[in-house]
Amino acid sequence: MTRALSGRYKSSAPVHPFDELHGTDTGSLIPGELLSQAHPHGRHGTAYHGVAPSLFAKLLRRWREFAQNPVSRTVFIDMGAGKGRAMLLAAQEPFRRVLGVELDSALAAIAQQNLMQWQTRYAGPPMQLRQGDALRLRLPAGPCAVFLFNPFDAVVMDRLLARLLHHFRTRPGELDLIYVNDEQRYLLRHEYPFQELWRGRIHLSHEDRAADKAIITHDADGLYVTTGYEDCSIWRLTA
Repeated sequence: MTRALSGRYKSSAPVHPFDELHGTDTGSLIPGELLSQAHPHGRHGTAYHGVAPSLFAKLLRRWREFAQNPVSRTVFIDMGAGKGRAMLLAAQEPFRRVLGVELDSALAAIAQQNLMQWQTRYAGPPMQLRQGDALRLRLPAGPCAVFLFNPFDAVVMDRLLARLLHHFRTRPGELDLIYVNDEQRYLLRHEYPFQELWRGRIHLSHEDRAADKAIITHDADGLYVTTGYEDCSIWRLTA
């Protein structure tokens, strides 16, 4: 996902062990102001940073403890997919489909390459990445697990939740949110009929912590710090 191709992002960043293993490009940290600003929602993005594989695995195991529907009937949706790392991690699970949406065109192009690379090497559920606004994504039928790695500020998060509520209002028990770095959780708790199923702090593996530290130091030293954990939560729409 290095937008170094367009001259905007740094090159020669440290390679994450996930990418070394799979031949993908999901690394780097890109501040929100360097992502797509042409779209009205672009200025409400936070940053790109691929979710740590160890964190994703732990959080997904936690979600499966609460899941009402079989994973094989559930569509995984990554809102703000970036380079697609969460989609690739989800593709290792028996989801019915893995779907992602990314506003930034350069990130979406790299995600598409990653998905094609992945599918030539591994079997798994169908995967599709759509470049565009998450608020315009056509939501699939059946149970959905929406993944959020703090992709938006409160403005777009509020609009997204309103759209999800409208779409799933007549589909009780079919929408779960899996939320990493849950800065906008107050909206879920106080403004919308979501039930908090679980909240806690998930620590990264030593390997992921070292990789994140190297990437953040290279790409945004002084702007971001790595704590070695993320505050996460899991929610279900109850309306």
